[in-house]
Amino acid sequence: MLPGVREITSLVDKPVSIVRLEIVRIAAPLAILGFMSPRLAHADEWLGDAGFRVPDLGGDWRQPLFLPALPSGLAWAVAVVMAASGLACAIGWRARTNALIFAATLMYAALADRLASFTVSKLSPVVILAVAAGPAGTLLSVDARRNRGGGGGRETMQSSGAVRFLQMLPVVIYSASGIAKAKGDWLKVPLVLWSHVHDSYQTPLAFALASILPAWAWTVSQGLVLAFELLAPLWFGLARTRPYALAFGLSMHAMIGLMFGPVRWFALLMMTLLFAGYAPQRIVTALEAAADRFGGRRAATSS
Repeated sequence: MLPGVREITSLVDKPVSIVRLEIVRIAAPLAILGFMSPRLAHADEWLGDAGFRVPDLGGDWRQPLFLPALPSGLAWAVAVVMAASGLACAIGWRARTNALIFAATLMYAALADRLASFTVSKLSPVVILAVAAGPAGTLLSVDARRNRGGGGGRETMQSSGAVRFLQMLPVVIYSASGIAKAKGDWLKVPLVLWSHVHDSYQTPLAFALASILPAWAWTVSQGLVLAFELLAPLWFGLARTRPYALAFGLSMHAMIGLMFGPVRWFALLMMTLLFAGYAPQRIVTALEAAADRFGGRRAATSS
């Protein structure tokens, strides 16, 4: 086996705290359902035949997949299943089964509603499938609480490719976003970020900051964001810079959520992935202890 492949395999096989997966299992469905809630409230128009649908273009390259509108009753059924399975996943009732059901409804919605497909629409099926692929519901869940009598001594550290995938996902997204920004105007126009806060997503906070902060502050912020995203694999890969990268990433998404109203659910989803993947071990250890008390299991010593 090649040395590089051996190192990657060793990293994937290294035991990791399942609490990190459970954080995603609990918080990600709530953020996703928050984003979906305005759509779920009008399911007959969103996925059904009561609203506008792009007609079948007959295999045109601009429409690689056509899904016809559902009858209104079936559209409402899909919406109910999406909401119910998402909430069941979050509380940890038959977590992996409900995660698969939730991911299936999210995937269908993303493909059926291509005109209004947003980052959360595209990202959420991948995140929830990763949750289903791991030992979701093992800790901090209804299932763990119900099974506490028969699960004594079960450890919280396991080898999990799902956790490693969820750790790498935001880093890859940042890196790709940084490359796209560098190829665009972010290295050429000093006030690209400033122009963004004047878009239709503007909140009162965004308006206030755009009015108060000097122009150079937006240029500096633009450079910091670009450096953070372009070099994300370095910042998160090195133990010495990882805490600072986590703090910067959480702060960046908090500001995105506060300054661009409809993007708050995307910000919460990304903050969930960041915190779950890179929270300091002392916090993870405290959550393991809480899971131990909640589910009657012995927490393993983390490293």
